[in-house]
Amino acid sequence: MNPNNNYYHMNNIPPQPPIPPQPPHKGSNFLLGILLGVATTLLVVGFAFAGTKFYEAVESRKASERKKSNAGTVVSEETEKKLSAIEDVIEEYYYQDADIDVDAMTEGMYAGMVSALGDPYSVYYTEEEWEELMRDTEGIYYGIGAYLMIDQTTKLGKISGVIENTPAQEAGLRENDLLYEVDGESTAGMELSEIVSRVKGEEGTTVHFTIYRDGDYLEVDVERRKIEAPTVKYEILKNNIGYIQITEFDDVTTDQFTEALAVVKGAHAKGLILDLRGNPGGSLNVVVDIARQILPKGLIVYTEDKYGEREEYNCDGARQLDMPLVVLVNGNSASASEILAGAVKDYKIGTLVGTTTFGKGIVQRILPLTDGTALKLTISAYYTPNGNNIHGVGVEPDVVCEFDSDAYYDEGVDNQLQKAIEVLGE
Repeated sequence: MNPNNNYYHMNNIPPQPPIPPQPPHKGSNFLLGILLGVATTLLVVGFAFAGTKFYEAVESRKASERKKSNAGTVVSEETEKKLSAIEDVIEEYYYQDADIDVDAMTEGMYAGMVSALGDPYSVYYTEEEWEELMRDTEGIYYGIGAYLMIDQTTKLGKISGVIENTPAQEAGLRENDLLYEVDGESTAGMELSEIVSRVKGEEGTTVHFTIYRDGDYLEVDVERRKIEAPTVKYEILKNNIGYIQITEFDDVTTDQFTEALAVVKGAHAKGLILDLRGNPGGSLNVVVDIARQILPKGLIVYTEDKYGEREEYNCDGARQLDMPLVVLVNGNSASASEILAGAVKDYKIGTLVGTTTFGKGIVQRILPLTDGTALKLTISAYYTPNGNNIHGVGVEPDVVCEFDSDAYYDEGVDNQLQKAIEVLGE
């Protein structure tokens, strides 16, 4: 990420707390990384490879590349010898035999190989992590009802959104709260997946947070419950303006959005506000399906991989939105959210209001392996219809409006939403 990105200067980020020196994290050399914008969702292109076909495809591509570059391989004879030597040394000298978990060490090697790419979005998933991830995309999980991400300034966990009528909201947690500690352990340097795993848990149990907010440290206990997260919220505002909020792009989102849009059209609304604030992204296929319900005929987004191969996602324009549109965005709008916001801006069919988006313009693909584990790898960059790659830059709003958190939490006034209503009335 570009340190000059507006994301680092977005409103609502309080003066940052001092971060104490952290004890060595288990497998820190292998596992440290920054999972940005993805929060608890992923930009999943699809499951293109599985089992033997996946291995064959990789081996074929690798063989072809070796002919061109004479590149070596990670799993060489020298590597195998060194691994064997390390294993012998551990077995001979490590002082507690009972603490040696061979399976965990093996999984650590796999995770370390992917982490060594230096790409915060590429991850190795154990069988258990992969199963949990698939459950999450169904929109049901056990936790507190908050979306999480990594804050780029402090490297602490951060709440990027709170679901209504959930334990997180009941406990008073807010968007942009920094998770200084979870159950007494600092989140600084943790991967997002590790923070999420600590926040989730069995129904009825409690997780304790040390929250940093506006210069103060707050101690908060939150009870875990079953969360059936609605990804779309809608209503008809005053002056007959339709409002649709999309919190993430999950498998269930397309149908929910279709219903919401039907209600707005059925009310003969004079305009639509589409709220993508705090939306960390999700499925590319889902956001494309939603884009096809509002965009004109043409390109929605295209991707390019390192071989120059391009894949296009198009809209036939049959359901183009026929009313004024405002899209609300902020620094926590990422990935798939930026695809939709970027297309709306390029086609000039709506006005973007808020602050510059996160800036995640790369695509990950989930590659399941035959043993039940999986890899998530960055495979390409995506581009808006006008050919803009917003990675590290974000999508700039047409109307800049900084969020007034004091007005929102003290008076219940959403100044960005009010600005969107004003723009529709112009």
